[in-house]
Amino acid sequence: MTQSTCNVITGTGSFIPPGKVRNEDFLEHTFVDPEGKKLAKANREIINKFLEITTIGERRYVADDLKTSDIAFLAAEAALEAAGTDREALDYIIVAHNFGDVTSRGGHSDMVPSLAARVKHKLGIKNPDTVAYDMIFGCPGWLESLIQAHYYLSSGDAKRALVIGADTLSRISDPHDRDSLIYSDGAGAVILEAKPCEKPQGVLAHKTRSDTLTHSGMLYMGPSYQRGGKDSGKDSDKDGSKEGEALYLKMHGRKLYQYALETVPGAIRACLEKSGVAIDEVKKILIHQANGKMDDAILQRLYESYGMDTPPEGVMPMTISWLGNSSVATIPTLLDLLLKGHLESHELHAGDVIIFTSVGAGMNVNAMVYRM
Repeated sequence: MTQSTCNVITGTGSFIPPGKVRNEDFLEHTFVDPEGKKLAKANREIINKFLEITTIGERRYVADDLKTSDIAFLAAEAALEAAGTDREALDYIIVAHNFGDVTSRGGHSDMVPSLAARVKHKLGIKNPDTVAYDMIFGCPGWLESLIQAHYYLSSGDAKRALVIGADTLSRISDPHDRDSLIYSDGAGAVILEAKPCEKPQGVLAHKTRSDTLTHSGMLYMGPSYQRGGKDSGKDSDKDGSKEGEALYLKMHGRKLYQYALETVPGAIRACLEKSGVAIDEVKKILIHQANGKMDDAILQRLYESYGMDTPPEGVMPMTISWLGNSSVATIPTLLDLLLKGHLESHELHAGDVIIFTSVGAGMNVNAMVYRM
């Protein structure tokens, strides 16, 4: 049999902050609407409804002395150790994030130098040929970084890449916006290497789409709801923010939910068709942990499109109920936990086919078919 080259994940790592923040910890918060008016419902009712809609019971926040580049470095160290890879032999370090380094005091993003440059520095890599750069692509950023790394390796110009997803969304979450309860902190990383293979394995196919013309505004940055409403203040900018004022992540949740249902199943199908893999060959679907109910609905719609009434039991491992939504970190963290046996009733074996898929700000959607 003719030997070829496949791009495979040889090691994974993650950093899950030990600090747990439960839904009950928000019982004393003041939640307001976009106009700055206190919500009429009691906090207990707000939190119960939130749990019902998202399935999130708790999330993780980093300690005050850590920033995004710090936890990206910690996940990278774990992935390098798992792969047994010489860090000086890395051709690329790609760090997916969305807000740079933000201190525990909140405020504005710090992205100079790039987080990838900071991670390379923390790793102590001397090799100038290890190219380090950042990816800003919304929640699908880690998967898009993996796709880019796959291209580099497939070209023959690179042999191994470190791909990291890290965000500290707690630093850009408006404590007075109930939608912010969804956000969490975390980091995940993988080593992707070009290896000789006799049968197709590793990355088999990928698909990406960007719907910016009509959907770019579904996730955006805006002032805290608590400051008196988005239109108050004569010195406010068009988005309602004042010069020098901290901005927080905002979203049009219902529209985003509908967009995901309409686009993600189709992207997965297109990717499967491109790979030549049948839906019944798929062992696991690792979806961005955005919203538990939304992910369930996406999975249901995917299998219905193949004429199947229900998805196979256990096909979609989930961590959002206890880890929350850490944006670019959710999929690599999920993969790391799965491969290291930390997810009960879930396991992978050689030859198993898995799908990675994500949706987020842009709006962007991507998918990848991968064989273990």
